[in-house]
Amino acid sequence: MEGQRLVRPAPTIGLVVPAMNEAQNLPFVLSRIPDLVDEVILVDGNSSDDTIAVAKSLMPNIRVVSQDRKGKGAALRNGFEACTCDIIIAIDADGSMDPREIAAYVGALLAGADFVKGSRFVQGGGTDDMEWYRRLGNWGFVKMVNWRFGVRFSDLCYGYFGFWKKSLGDMSLARDDGFEIEASLKIQALRSGLAIHEVPSKEAQRIHGVSNLRTIQDGWRVLVTILRLSFTRVNSDNQELVSKV
Repeated sequence: MEGQRLVRPAPTIGLVVPAMNEAQNLPFVLSRIPDLVDEVILVDGNSSDDTIAVAKSLMPNIRVVSQDRKGKGAALRNGFEACTCDIIIAIDADGSMDPREIAAYVGALLAGADFVKGSRFVQGGGTDDMEWYRRLGNWGFVKMVNWRFGVRFSDLCYGYFGFWKKSLGDMSLARDDGFEIEASLKIQALRSGLAIHEVPSKEAQRIHGVSNLRTIQDGWRVLVTILRLSFTRVNSDNQELVSKV
C-alpha cells in the first residue's frame, strides 16, 4: 500500500556441526548456541559413543545427518547440502570454538560479506591449541595464499567460518574430503571474487578426547590443495579444467 514500508524477513541461520565420538563435548557446545540460530545440523561420522543420543537429549529439534564418506570435508559437504537456511555457519564439536562468537560472523555477513572466516591471529583472537610446528605450517600456507592471490589473510587452516548458502555455487566441494576443506573453501571464495571478511576468534583446547587431525598427512593434503587451486582454471559451473602446472 502507498506509504507503507516493505519489511524484508530476516535471513535464517543454520549451524553445521561435524562430530565423531564427541558425546562428552556436546553439552558445552550445544548449550552455548545463541538463540539467533534457527537450525542446527549435527553431521555424525559413524560415532561409536553416544554422540547422537546426547545431541538429541540436549536439543530435541536438532537434525542429525550421516556423512556419506570419511573425513571432515565429507561431513561438512553433507551438512551444507542438508541445511535449509540462508546463512550457514560451521563450527567444530570438540569445544575449542565458542558458539557465542556466531553473532560476529552473522553480523559481518549482514554487513555485506559473502564469506566470513575466523582468525586466531588478529587482535581479539588467539589459540591455546596449536603446537609450534602446526603454527609454522599454517603461517607458511597463509604466506603462499597471500602471495598467490594478492590478499592479506592472517589465518587459513581454521574450521570456524560462515557464508551465504547461495554462495555454495561458487565453491566446489567434491574433491575435498579431509581437513583441507578449510583451506579449499577460502581459496575458492577468493577465486570466485566473493567478498571475504575476517573476524577474531579464540580457540581453546579440545575439552575431551583426541583430535582426528594428522599433522603430516593433513598438512600435505592442504599443500596439494593450495597448489591445485593456484594453477587450475574453472568453467562457468565452477568445474576444474586443465591444470596450468
